[in-house]
Amino acid sequence: MERFNGYFGEFGGAYVPEGLQKALKDLEEIFYKYIDDEDFINELNYYSKQYVGRENPLYFARRLTEYVGGAKIYLKREDINHTGSHKINNALGQALLAKRSDKKRIIAETGAGQHGVATATVCALFGMDCTVYMGAVDMKRQEHNVFRMKLLGAKVVPVTEGNATLKEAVDKALEDYIENYNDTFYLLGSAVGPHPYPMIVREFQSIIGKEAKRQILEQEGRLPDYIIACVGGGSNAIGLFHPFVEDKEVKIIGVEPGGKGLDSKHHAAAISKGEVGILHGFKSYALDESKYSIHSIAAGLDYPGVGPEHSYYKATGRADYVSITDEEALEAFYKLTKLEGIIPALESSHALAYGMKLASSLPKDNIIIVNLSGRGDKDVNQIVEMENNI
Repeated sequence: MERFNGYFGEFGGAYVPEGLQKALKDLEEIFYKYIDDEDFINELNYYSKQYVGRENPLYFARRLTEYVGGAKIYLKREDINHTGSHKINNALGQALLAKRSDKKRIIAETGAGQHGVATATVCALFGMDCTVYMGAVDMKRQEHNVFRMKLLGAKVVPVTEGNATLKEAVDKALEDYIENYNDTFYLLGSAVGPHPYPMIVREFQSIIGKEAKRQILEQEGRLPDYIIACVGGGSNAIGLFHPFVEDKEVKIIGVEPGGKGLDSKHHAAAISKGEVGILHGFKSYALDESKYSIHSIAAGLDYPGVGPEHSYYKATGRADYVSITDEEALEAFYKLTKLEGIIPALESSHALAYGMKLASSLPKDNIIIVNLSGRGDKDVNQIVEMENNI
């Protein structure tokens, strides 16, 4: 793989304390040493197929398509993966890097808990010590996933500072990493953070787009007109988008969490409403938390920034970024469940909601791929509680 300087245009970089620079440089060297190594690739492919269950289907949602009455809607079924989301792709790849760097202690951050579950899972698989930092608010919303992490042997550390959600969990994980990097591997979960993390996460998640491209060519004989994914930090989206970036006829749309509406102060639409700044060691679009209350119905999307590669796609016009409100995402959650028998994650429901809206305005010969990044088992308790409070 060709060396990368860590910047997507003006975005990215590694704005970190000196103590962390060596750890990141070591991680970069390990990544480049193994990413084209035949034994590493064979082991990654083995576990992706035999353990994760890849490749997963690109499913034509016939009843949903008929309901919206427009373009064909295909769903890339990351929800079928072992552990229930796309997060296992990256967790597995980074765990194999950790194994080769002889680091037995793994730390991670998590919002919706899916990355935490995926990390705890690969740590159980490879016999590694696992600590997961999670905001106290998210722990309450995602009790099901907290229990799963503990069941898998992970120590789940509640973070109570600030909004007690994903940003604060990342803060704590970075603090731990700075103090303990000599024997600790930080398995970062999204396409954010200082270089080389956005590149590493993108590489391991690109399997989504590579499969989707091959599958749509097999099923339709051509590339899609649109590809759509939800964007918090943006790992599932960058995994779908990157293999299509050079295919200029394919329109790329990222869907941000619009929360209670972009005109409110309660959302997490960093690209739509943010400004360029530095967050968690990288330069990107981010929301000023003195002006906004970072909020989404989906725990995995309530992050005040976005990955640097998404920021670059926005700045160059290669991708468009839109928003979907909590209410619209919840409506899509129910609609897919009832029409297709597939319960989507609330994160994925944002992409689904926009995909349905867009499909209804397009001719029937158009093709849309929506990344169904995870399943909604984890969200059921939250939705039951919401219904009980209506």
